[in-house]
Amino acid sequence: MLVFGKNVALEYLNSDKKIYKAFIQNNFNDYDLMNKIKHKNIKVQTLQKIDMDKKVSGLHQGIILDVEDYKYADIYDIISDTDSLLVMLDHIEDPHNFGAIIRSCEAAGVDGIIIPTDRSVEVNSTVIKTSVGTTEKMKIARVTNLNSTIKLLKDKGYWIFGTDMDGTDYTKLDYKGKTCIICGNEGSGMSKLVRENCDFIASIPMMGEVNSLNASVATAIIVFEAVKQRI
Repeated sequence: MLVFGKNVALEYLNSDKKIYKAFIQNNFNDYDLMNKIKHKNIKVQTLQKIDMDKKVSGLHQGIILDVEDYKYADIYDIISDTDSLLVMLDHIEDPHNFGAIIRSCEAAGVDGIIIPTDRSVEVNSTVIKTSVGTTEKMKIARVTNLNSTIKLLKDKGYWIFGTDMDGTDYTKLDYKGKTCIICGNEGSGMSKLVRENCDFIASIPMMGEVNSLNASVATAIIVFEAVKQRI
């Protein structure tokens, strides 16, 4: 898998992840990154900008790394006996939204993210770039069925909070204890069965003419409210 950008490269170079090769633009002058690459004995190929641009669709900032594929966590690796905070994504499709959610969750200290295996964006180079490399610090589990996973979480003592426009003011809900917050699809929101399986529906009051927020923004708002309550 190819990942790119200086911040992402720094995260990988500071980790123990396998890096197979580094592609460097011919005028690249970040000596700190180059020293780290040299220290790890990573094979380097120098390319012209036009050839770098062909390798990835995004702002690579002169550095691309060929790394091992992202390794997903097992669902049981993120379920805890303590009062953990999880986020479940109900078929998020935009890699930029996914990356932004991962970044917010990592900043908030979320214990894990759950995504479905079907009709959902995977951890790819765009997700990693948008998350600024925080994918390597966040446990992400892929499951075949969200509703079965919700049942498993409930059996383990988790309270399930869905997010939608028609619900309770998110600041009026209690997120202490074992908590899982669900963010729905960018266009259609949560699926019918997922919504029915939620214990609570959290809504963010809208004061302007816009009646909904970007999925990553809405998730971040509610996640940080949960964190504030749990401090």
